[in-house]
Amino acid sequence: MNDTLALCLEILFWFALFVVFYTYLGYGILLYILVKLKELFVKPVKRSLPATDGELPEVTLFITAFNEEEVVDEKMENCLELDYPADKLHIVWVTDGSDDGTNERLQTRWQGKATVHFQPIRQGKTAAMTRGMTLVDTPFVVFTDANTMVNREAIREIVLAFQDPKVGCVAGEKRIAVQTKDGAAAGGEGIYWKYESTLKALDARLYSAVGAAGELFAVRRELFEAMEPDTLLDDFILSLRITMKGYTIAYCTNAYAIESGSADMREEEKRKVRIAAGGLQSIWRLRPLLNPFRYGVLSFQYTSHRVLRWSVTPFLLFALLPLNVAILLSGGSTVFYGVLLGMQLLFYGLGYWGYYLSTKQIKNKILFIPYYFLFMNINVLKGIRYLKKKKGNGAWEKAKRAEK
Repeated sequence: MNDTLALCLEILFWFALFVVFYTYLGYGILLYILVKLKELFVKPVKRSLPATDGELPEVTLFITAFNEEEVVDEKMENCLELDYPADKLHIVWVTDGSDDGTNERLQTRWQGKATVHFQPIRQGKTAAMTRGMTLVDTPFVVFTDANTMVNREAIREIVLAFQDPKVGCVAGEKRIAVQTKDGAAAGGEGIYWKYESTLKALDARLYSAVGAAGELFAVRRELFEAMEPDTLLDDFILSLRITMKGYTIAYCTNAYAIESGSADMREEEKRKVRIAAGGLQSIWRLRPLLNPFRYGVLSFQYTSHRVLRWSVTPFLLFALLPLNVAILLSGGSTVFYGVLLGMQLLFYGLGYWGYYLSTKQIKNKILFIPYYFLFMNINVLKGIRYLKKKKGNGAWEKAKRAEK
């Protein structure tokens, strides 16, 4: 009986360890190998923009904002510096519910430079986006956040990606402006997004990127569809519903948005919990994508890159420690499983040390990695409670960003 129990515990332990490893490292390794194999036989097609600016398509730069008075001027200056013909680029702000100086600023200093759509009722970002899109008539729409700055060449790079008729959405790269004084929130987020950007680029090279980030992404206007008002990850849901129509998401590293990291870990926690809740919500609303017989490679990428992170993997990660202890108590190899237990305790210890240093505003990039990794997974568990609490509420809560 004890032997059977020990065997079951070991099977569970190794299954959990495999899933955790695959989710965070294994998929990236496998993805890299698959991309290299594909590109041995299929060479990327080089495309180019029209010969003259007059042939470029019209584009709407779409900004959904709530009480962004502090960044309006910087954002507008950034928009007007973009390398795209002024008569082809339409800047649109949707500021529903804003009650600070956002609208006044846009309608005074920036009058004639941007179109502002406003209604006093605040129904949430998704509702504002859906309402604003009914007023847009350009073939391409580029979404960006008010507090992110876009590189000068971004619009041309996005339009270039759309030269491929199979591309229905273009995901820009998100970059975190990490300052030397930044703590665990900005430092950990910056490291995370560098790794995430690498995975997205590989995903796109294999078949399609798996979702877009709201800081910078673009769609063909005719592919936009209204989303449920309580949608938490509008960018993710919208972009993947486009892939479900047979299009792909291109990932454009030459079009990027830069923003500051969260002001501190408490603000970062707000963001991560909300994203985790949105991930769980997305898994349910995009459940047809889990069918590999219908969506093939896309289903494999979606499950490996997103679903596991937002569902079973965090539970399996935190199950490893008690499973390890149970194996030792049931008579498992003292040396082998003792070493594994020691490694786990060391990792948790380093994570806690990183947490302690962050509370003292002491910067240590090495310790931010285990701390931020554990922090992200804990917030996935918290996301379940958040989703129940916020059900039916489409209004979003902004996390404060670090000062530049």
